[in-house]
Amino acid sequence: LSLSGKSNDAAAVGRGGAVFKEQCITCHGDDGKGKAELGAPNLTDALWLYGGSKDAVMESIRTGRGGNMPAWASKLDPVTIKALAVYVHNLGGGK
Repeated sequence: LSLSGKSNDAAAVGRGGAVFKEQCITCHGDDGKGKAELGAPNLTDALWLYGGSKDAVMESIRTGRGGNMPAWASKLDPVTIKALAVYVHNLGGGK
C-alpha cells in the first residue's frame, strides 16, 4: 500500500528506490537496515523514531532529524521527496 492507502504507483516506488540508492545508502545501507555507527536507523522494521505517518516520513526527509539525517528540501523537489517517502515507508512494511 502507498502512504495514501491506495495501491502503490510502481513508477513512484521505482523513482524513490533510485533516489534511495543515490542518496541514502551511505548511511542507511543498500538494504535499508541502517548503520548504527552513523546514527542511521533501520528502515526495514516497523519502528519509526519520528512516527510512520505519511507526513512524518516526508517531514524527516524534508527537514532532517537529530543532526544526523540531512535535510533534503533544498536538494530534492516535492514529487521526488514523496516518491522517496513511499519507498522508505514500504521498506518498513508501511500501511
